[in-house]
Amino acid sequence: MFVDPLCIEYSKRDITFDNGGALRFLLAEPARVAVSMANCRYYQRDHWSVQSTTGSVPWIAWDGQYWWDKTSQRAGARLTNFRIHGRTAGIGDAVAALRPVFPDLADALDDYGQQAGETGLTTTLPFSPRCHLAR
Repeated sequence: MFVDPLCIEYSKRDITFDNGGALRFLLAEPARVAVSMANCRYYQRDHWSVQSTTGSVPWIAWDGQYWWDKTSQRAGARLTNFRIHGRTAGIGDAVAALRPVFPDLADALDDYGQQAGETGLTTTLPFSPRCHLAR
């Protein structure tokens, strides 16, 4: 846990209300976040699925990748296979719908997702004295 960069993969596919999965998720998530915040460089991959009961069509599901590098003051996120009730939803879907009518807008948005169910972004982080000294 005290390695830098810290790389983690979680399976959060059992966020359900019939078997306690939602409660287990809610109890575990604060510790997951706390572990990640101490690191100057972090990468997480996870797989989410939220449904009412085990085996039902998820209300929402996605595969995510999240990262930051506080030494370079950058962070990003990428969601793939993003689905709401089984239907893809993401910037990639908007790009496909906009391309025939508004190609310039579609071109501007496709930096944030090109495939159905895909969305992503990068952003700047504030200066971190601890991480800059640790270099």
